[in-house]
Amino acid sequence: MMKKKRLSASKASLVLFLCQMISALDVPLDLSQPPTITQQSPKDYIVDPRENIVIQCEAKGKPPPSFSWTRNGTHFDIDKDAQVTMKPNSGTLVINIMNGGKAEAYEGIYQCTARNERGAAISNNIVIRPSRSPLWTKEKLEPHQVREGDSLVLHCRPPVGLPPPIIFWMDNAFQRLPQSERVSQGLNGDLYFSNVQPEDTREDYICYARFNHTQTIQQKQPISVKVFSMDSLNDTIAANLSDTDIYGAKPVTEKQPILLTPTGSTSTKVELRGSVLLLECIAAGLPTPGIHWIKEGGELPANRTFFENFKKTLKIIDVSEADSGNYKCIARNILGSAYHVISVTVKAAPYWITAPRNLVLSPGEDGTLICRANGNPKPNISWLANGVPIAIAPEDPSRKVDGDTIIFSHVQERSSAVYQCNASNEYGYLLANAFVNVLAEPPRILTPANKLYQVIADSPALLDCAYFGSPKPEIEWFKGVKGSILRGNEYVFHDNGTLEIPVAQKDSTGTYTCVARNELGKIQNEVQLEVKDPTMIIKQPEYKVIQRYGQVSFECIIKHDSTLLATVTWLKDNDELPDDERFLVGKDNLTIMNVTDKDDGTYTCIVNTTLDSVSASAVLTVVARPNPPFDLELTGQLERSVELSWIPGDENNSPITSFVIEYEDGLHEPGVWHYQTEVPGTQTTVQLKLSPYVNYSFRVIAVNEIGRSQPSEPSEQYLTKSANPDENPSNVQGIGSEPDNLVITWEPLKGFQSNGPGLQYKVSWRQKDVDDEWTSVIVANVSKYIVSGTPTFVPYEIKVQALNDLGYAPEPSEVIGHSGEDLPMVAPGNVQVHVINSTLAKVHWDPVPLKTVRGHLQGYKVYYWKVQSLSRRSRRHVEKKILTFRGNKTFGMLPGLEPYSSYKLNVRVVNGKGEGPASPDKVFKTPEGVPSSPSFLKITNPTLDSLTLEWGSPTHPNGVLTSYVLKFQPINNTHELGPLVEIRIPANESSLILKNLNYSTRYKFYFNAQTSVGSGSQITEEAVTIMDEVQPLYPRIRNVTTAAAETYANISWEYEGPDHANFYVEYGVAGTMASRQVDIATQGWFIGLMCAVALLILILLIVCFIRRNKGGKYPVKEKEDAHADPEIQPMKEDDGTFGEYSDAEDHKPLKKGSRTPSDRTVKKEDSDDSLVDYGEGVNGQFNEDGSFIGQYSGKKEKEPAEGNESSEAPSPVNAMNSFV
Repeated sequence: MMKKKRLSASKASLVLFLCQMISALDVPLDLSQPPTITQQSPKDYIVDPRENIVIQCEAKGKPPPSFSWTRNGTHFDIDKDAQVTMKPNSGTLVINIMNGGKAEAYEGIYQCTARNERGAAISNNIVIRPSRSPLWTKEKLEPHQVREGDSLVLHCRPPVGLPPPIIFWMDNAFQRLPQSERVSQGLNGDLYFSNVQPEDTREDYICYARFNHTQTIQQKQPISVKVFSMDSLNDTIAANLSDTDIYGAKPVTEKQPILLTPTGSTSTKVELRGSVLLLECIAAGLPTPGIHWIKEGGELPANRTFFENFKKTLKIIDVSEADSGNYKCIARNILGSAYHVISVTVKAAPYWITAPRNLVLSPGEDGTLICRANGNPKPNISWLANGVPIAIAPEDPSRKVDGDTIIFSHVQERSSAVYQCNASNEYGYLLANAFVNVLAEPPRILTPANKLYQVIADSPALLDCAYFGSPKPEIEWFKGVKGSILRGNEYVFHDNGTLEIPVAQKDSTGTYTCVARNELGKIQNEVQLEVKDPTMIIKQPEYKVIQRYGQVSFECIIKHDSTLLATVTWLKDNDELPDDERFLVGKDNLTIMNVTDKDDGTYTCIVNTTLDSVSASAVLTVVARPNPPFDLELTGQLERSVELSWIPGDENNSPITSFVIEYEDGLHEPGVWHYQTEVPGTQTTVQLKLSPYVNYSFRVIAVNEIGRSQPSEPSEQYLTKSANPDENPSNVQGIGSEPDNLVITWEPLKGFQSNGPGLQYKVSWRQKDVDDEWTSVIVANVSKYIVSGTPTFVPYEIKVQALNDLGYAPEPSEVIGHSGEDLPMVAPGNVQVHVINSTLAKVHWDPVPLKTVRGHLQGYKVYYWKVQSLSRRSRRHVEKKILTFRGNKTFGMLPGLEPYSSYKLNVRVVNGKGEGPASPDKVFKTPEGVPSSPSFLKITNPTLDSLTLEWGSPTHPNGVLTSYVLKFQPINNTHELGPLVEIRIPANESSLILKNLNYSTRYKFYFNAQTSVGSGSQITEEAVTIMDEVQPLYPRIRNVTTAAAETYANISWEYEGPDHANFYVEYGVAGTMASRQVDIATQGWFIGLMCAVALLILILLIVCFIRRNKGGKYPVKEKEDAHADPEIQPMKEDDGTFGEYSDAEDHKPLKKGSRTPSDRTVKKEDSDDSLVDYGEGVNGQFNEDGSFIGQYSGKKEKEPAEGNESSEAPSPVNAMNSFV
């Protein structure tokens, strides 16, 4: 919802125009003029007798007027009364009451006269009356004793005060007595009871009269009312009352309406035009009558008609002669009706049609004064001159009286005077002063020079040119200094000199000149007009629906003229925003945090500038879960049903969609609530089905789109009568737990299903297909019964029937159960296996006879296990596998077998008790399959034109290996592949030297094994031949620099080494790892330990090199032999047997350096031949000359390395990762 409002241009135009019309008739105060009354007291002036009396009379004129007073028609000489003073330069009287004067002495009719040399003006007749608040006359009030159902009127009869007091009824505790359609206060102050009830009995009905002028409250004596109820009359009272007595022992009877006020069938009412018409009808009756109003022969006036006092009072405001007529009130209840007709006549005190206005004439001019008034009856018009009836006033040849008009011809300066017009009838009078002022004055412009007018584009512009002159000047307007006179339909010229531009545009901006001229002269004045852009709300607040405790925001984005200052104000329901910190007013929005129900309403954004105002409104609807229902009531209680009704709680602006009814069984499950039913949200009653022997309580939950309400308060409890059970236990089963028993189980009835006390069960059974009688037993409220001594696994017919103290449930249905099972007796026979392929086999068997199963046949289990692999001839731990085949199947598939292996299996039958004996083991073999990939492929010893390949046999050969297949192809710098070369290698080989390769070339290798079945999956690797025979350049990092910022750091270095290097950066947080390293390096024990370790390593290295130089074998060889790792032992080229390290190999790089994988990352398993095994766990690294390099560190694991050297600073952890 959006509402826009802009300051109305038409209203602004009208207000300004009227103001300027009035000012145009005003004579400047520096010119001679007769007196004008500017302020006076009201005609009927009621004063506080305790305060001074101030009778106002102010007037203006040139020269300043003098003042005099009359009292009750005669001159009031204020100089002779010490209590009366007149204010200086004023005609206002002050009568001093507070210093001994009495207000009553100054009651009367006062009139003020203001006089100067040009005439005399008079005030209204001011009637002075002091207010009165007399005490209540003492009276003895008898208690009112009234029978229940009768009517009663308690009379107030307040003292006559001035003005009349305000009446209200209260009790002794100063609490207003509650009023209703049955009990209400009349316009005369009396308290009316349409019918009395026992609760009306009380002794403190007190009428109060409040006199506002004196600020006093008078209290009437308390009135006692005692209501007799016929049910409460005792036998003694009844015996003392006759049959015709008002208190006769008659039941309370209903009564048709009768009117308590007004009495009779008709009445009349006279009201004055413009006042408020109040008509009243109060009726008695039982039940309490309702009141209805109509106007005979017409309609009640819309927008001016109101009903008060529970429709007993008809109120019409601002009445006119058209409201005269017959008004009928009708009182009606179920027994009949009564009515009263009030004939209303609207009279009218005089009111103006045309009041006389001041007249300014130049000598020799003509003019008229007009005085026209209306009223009912029609008022009489009389004229006075300077306060004297015109008939006895001094003669003036220039004037002529013609009824309600005075005509002036060829006036002269002596014709100046003040004339009074009096219009009167029996309901009042009107008095108006109007002067005739004869002046000869050149034009004057009263509007200030260069006055700036600012208006909004497309709205009217009113440029003022207030003027005075005698004779009346003519006015002309020009735009600009040398512009032409303004004419045409685009301008409106008002009699008071105002220029109106009905629709001002931006090009209307400029200077406007007003010229006033008469026969005595000419004058001009300039004013400025600026036309501004209108203020607009370009993004208005929108209707919002928000859940309670949420957050909502209204936008109000504005656009306005840049030269105007705009202020934005937010209102809630046309009032200021609550003083609450939850309301956040931003530049373009209003945000409400943590919304509550009281935030619901209309929010208005008002944008104000000095020239215009716009607004836009939007409604905020706060929704929430509904309030819980209340006032739950049970009616229509029957044995198996009841009607529940309730009153919905507040829906919180989201309609209730449904009601959920829950019940509690206070007899069987107290405190537990169960779902009963659900009804639509428009329904507030429901018929509920009940079960016997349940102590019901109900509650209702309301549901809307937001969620569920809190549950209502529980209803009253309702205990239903007991009855036979309606149903039997469910889920009856018979399953033996032992071979010689039958266990009968069932799901017991719930508490409310028992239908009565003493719930038990009758359990019956007999063997099926055998001509046996039913065996029965009655058990308590349990869920199981065991029958012993039964044959193994035979069928039984079973039934379970509920009963209670009142009888049995209906006959139950029968179910079939079985006594207990035993293990199967025989194994499946004729087990056959058909091998389908190297990993799948199919097994067959003959089913066992059902009699030997001795239970429910659940299926067959196949146990199978691998005995050995035919390729390796090695036995290992036997792991049996089990496959279960449900039902009476006679075959099954065995997946996931290993190729080229020997298996055994057996088959067993399964029932509910367990497995039977196994069939004899059956042996079968699987054929060969394709092998898995080789376990590894390593490429070592790169030279200019050769590479050495080493590999491991497949982990799962899956048969007899026939050969290996090697394929390789070169890769250029753009990663394009060259021609593919294939080599077949005998199965007993584990290495190969590839020769005649291109130098400095990368090759990609594909390697796989084969059996007679086919090729297995391949393994791939890449390697590069070297460029020349010089020692390879190992990577080196130097000149490492860092530049740290707040959240990152830049690290740069210089790198020397081969291409395709990977770099690894290690870093830590200062004070954590780094600080621990520094701390431990400064410890004396750590320094000593590291020195000892370094010395030991140095000794070992010297020993090793000495032995090597002598041609001997060093302990590494012994270690390698102990490890028996074929991957790290050298292979002789001629016979493929494993050799030893010898002097003949001294020119070759050590194996560690030659076994770096193609990705140039040192693997963990590749360090097994290092000196770690001989160095007590401390690793080392050597330069090309064999010297030890590195530093000590706490690092405990290897890092990835580029080539044969780590890319990080060497440390004791990785210093010996390779030999160089």
